[in-house]
Amino acid sequence: MSIRIVGTGSTLPKKHVTNEELTRLVDTSDEWIRERTGIGGRYVSQGETVTELSASACEKALKDAGKNAEDIDLLLVATCSPETSIPCVACQVQARIGANNAVAFDVNAACAGFLFALHTVYAYMEAGIYKNALIVGAEVLSKIVDWNDRGTCILFGDGAGAVVVEHCEKDGLLGFVQHSDGRKGEVLRCDTRSLVNPFVDRPMEAPYVQMDGREVFAFAVRQVPAGVEELLQKLEMTADDVDLFVLHQANFRIIEGIAKRLKQDVNKFPVNLDRVGNMSSAAIPVLLDELNRAGRLKEGMCIVLSGFGAGLTWGACALRW
Repeated sequence: MSIRIVGTGSTLPKKHVTNEELTRLVDTSDEWIRERTGIGGRYVSQGETVTELSASACEKALKDAGKNAEDIDLLLVATCSPETSIPCVACQVQARIGANNAVAFDVNAACAGFLFALHTVYAYMEAGIYKNALIVGAEVLSKIVDWNDRGTCILFGDGAGAVVVEHCEKDGLLGFVQHSDGRKGEVLRCDTRSLVNPFVDRPMEAPYVQMDGREVFAFAVRQVPAGVEELLQKLEMTADDVDLFVLHQANFRIIEGIAKRLKQDVNKFPVNLDRVGNMSSAAIPVLLDELNRAGRLKEGMCIVLSGFGAGLTWGACALRW
């Protein structure tokens, strides 16, 4: 028994911000950003929430799958930028789309969140507990980015991607690996509300993303290909057997480095970060939806998904489309 993706959907905010527009905020240039990251623009919320973006992406994915919201019995939202601590985003999405039969909760593994949520759904379905699931990766990172810090504000974008997953007898998800290393967690972090109460004398601090770019780059280029190779060895496959590598869209130089280490043509690594930037947990499902709607995902193709980011967390899975 396995699981398969039967529908995809995505939603981006209306506002698109180019690199040129960022030059009015920080000391940077379009050339500087593109050379170091490959990013040319990103979508930024002007009021669209994680819940709203998620619900819209879910409705599109359900339509693509030919299913109704009432068919869903498990709904997971992967996010690290919710508007509320409680209730969770998944419960709010459940109410918006009418998925009244679903169990709903959030998953936070940062940029690897969508992949970890997919593996969680696999475990539930392998156990025979649920049969139809919605998985969403959604972020509004613009509210946790310091727009005076050119090292981070140039990178991130907002958006949501969703997939409908159902159990199947064979093929589908072929296998997965996932890892975490909390010892390196400080290289990419964002604090939440600081401790402020009548018994603590401490000013309120604004929580912004803080990142050691060099360390994150080195981690991704080293650990992602190692994780993919670990996965392929488990499946007795090689990188040559893979049709497409759908990776977290963090930095084009990272993707180039991963392709080189895997000895694969970079054209097997589709990208959209030039238009949307790094959307953390939304990156993989949004790219999947774009590929699906463009007709680039053919039945029988072997696709490797790999997410990596804060935690540190990373993982990969192979699936038959």
